[in-house]
Amino acid sequence: MSDAIDLPLDVPEIASTISQGAHLRRTVHPSGLRILTEWVPGAASTSVGFWVPVGSRDEDAVAYGSTHFLEHLLFKGTPGRSAMDIAVAFDRVGGEHNALTAKEHTCYYAKVQDRDVDMAIDVLADMVSSSLLDPGEFDVERRVILEELAMAEDDATDVAHEHIAQAVMGEHPLGRPIGGSPESIEAASRDQVLAHYARYYRPDHLVVTLAGAVDHDHAVRTLLDALERYGWPLERQDAPAPRRSTTALGLPQESTKKVIHRPLEQSIVVLATPGLTQTDERRSTAAVLTTVLGGGMSSRLFQEIREKRGLAYSVYAYASHHSDAGLFGMAAGTSPEQVDTVARVMQEIFQDVVAEGITREELERTLGNLQGASSLALENTDSRMVRLGRSEIHTGEFVDRDEALRRLGLVTRESVQDLAQHFAEGPLSAVAVGSVSDTALDSVGSAVAD
Repeated sequence: MSDAIDLPLDVPEIASTISQGAHLRRTVHPSGLRILTEWVPGAASTSVGFWVPVGSRDEDAVAYGSTHFLEHLLFKGTPGRSAMDIAVAFDRVGGEHNALTAKEHTCYYAKVQDRDVDMAIDVLADMVSSSLLDPGEFDVERRVILEELAMAEDDATDVAHEHIAQAVMGEHPLGRPIGGSPESIEAASRDQVLAHYARYYRPDHLVVTLAGAVDHDHAVRTLLDALERYGWPLERQDAPAPRRSTTALGLPQESTKKVIHRPLEQSIVVLATPGLTQTDERRSTAAVLTTVLGGGMSSRLFQEIREKRGLAYSVYAYASHHSDAGLFGMAAGTSPEQVDTVARVMQEIFQDVVAEGITREELERTLGNLQGASSLALENTDSRMVRLGRSEIHTGEFVDRDEALRRLGLVTRESVQDLAQHFAEGPLSAVAVGSVSDTALDSVGSAVAD
């Protein structure tokens, strides 16, 4: 194929042959439930994902961290299965199962042999539709989550990225930590989490994606049978929940600088500015820009900061995209006394791209890097399953490998420089974590000690 496949919510059936001989199908059930499959020639396994378009940004009515709390609780048992039963179901067949909470979605997923797909669908359907949210398990899992938060708090990289998100997003919920805080988790009640569950875990919100050795019609029948057996009201007709607005947020225009003191041998420094939304047509250009700057061993940041100056082991550029906001940043781990130097050099390297652009050789090399990485990722059915879920929930279009490569091929040196100049016009925020002085970020503005 050569074009993206639109995924309008009011079209009940979509089918298309896509790149590499794979086949895409989507069914929108009258209840609003959506099922997408990608049959992959020669696959012997299947990845299954149950997606709910609710994340940490949707927690204004409940304690912060409730979405992540709920994700944990769905593994703790249903009327027909204990937590041990859920674990054994996958362990006995060598399958994998887990879940993730993001800022705009939650996903429960599994990967199994083709012969075990029905089991995976059944167990995940049971978890999503019939969780007990047992009061005793609630308090046990509260302690587990507090330990998880404590572990993240001991990771300087996690701390730095949480704080830079807050700096760029300001008071918007996208700036909040996904897992909440120890205080919000201590304050969370079962009633709050149960209300969150009842509000969002419904047929019109659920998206189920399968990729690999999968028969679409069989998967749809198996899923519907399971959900009806576990008590979901599929007879009620409803439209799928609308996708989020893609109108860009008005983020703060002030730069924020923050030093977080920790007794660490290595410090983390992150610089970031508002980025692009998930539907912005410049996403391919952003991928090229971040790769040229810090996406590999030949990137500018790696060559200058690590190879030439020996100032860091890890240094990179990155971008995150949400429905109505995004973030573009650069980060490095370095010795406390070198934080100011590394921050200054990162800015200088970025400003070189702003002023001079990138070379033809850099563009060609980066396009080869991204095209190869895109193709290799699709060797994994997990990547294909995730692509289906993100397409349905966030962008409303499916982009296969050929179309993704075509879009990358449209990126020019001029468009990369234009985007760099656009980012340079935004407020640049900075965070440093470690045994650093209050003046560690002087090269990017005045710092606030914490």
